[in-house]
Amino acid sequence: MSDSPVTVVLPCLNEEDSLPGVLAAMPPGYLPLVVDNNSTDATAQVARRHGAAVVTEKRPGYGAAVHAGVVATTTDLVAVLDADGSLDPGDLPRLVGELDRGADMAIGRRRPARGVRWPWHARLGTAAVCWRLRSRHGLAVHDIAPMRVARRDGLLALGVTDRRSGYPLELLVRAAAAGWRVAECDVDYGPRTGGRSKISGSVRGSLTAALDFWRVIS
Repeated sequence: MSDSPVTVVLPCLNEEDSLPGVLAAMPPGYLPLVVDNNSTDATAQVARRHGAAVVTEKRPGYGAAVHAGVVATTTDLVAVLDADGSLDPGDLPRLVGELDRGADMAIGRRRPARGVRWPWHARLGTAAVCWRLRSRHGLAVHDIAPMRVARRDGLLALGVTDRRSGYPLELLVRAAAAGWRVAECDVDYGPRTGGRSKISGSVRGSLTAALDFWRVIS
């Protein structure tokens, strides 16, 4: 499996500044698929210029973009990665390795680099929902899967319905209910290399995400 191609779904909303670095860091055999989710900048053009495939998803929302990317994928293995430059695509092979060792899904646990500012409201929200995942759903995780790898058919079979920011949390809840073995790996978490976070970049964005999360997990 480790030699199989992996499609890397990159949900994007105005990520023209960060995309070149993210795409340049893709390991060999990892095929970037940018999902342009109503960008008003040159995200799609920049993606194509740097060799990425591009699909368009008009329905707004992180979950809508991710779902469109997974549906468009033709490889057995699919990864999902934020396109803001804060995560290193070079960590993906370690996650794929967990699938080689029997995991159904491998997810990243962000470990901030020295000097990285992670807003308190984002940290608090993540800690709260992960406690709930551990205590109610028996899933031993400490982050909400900002980077993840699984098999395409398995992901679609879980039937995740959230199309906003609650998507990754519903994915974990459904994975737990399905008895999936979920492996968590530490991954590097650095500063954004362009744009502004749609969630942790503001208290309002974090509150919206928290409400989406609680609706999924309550």
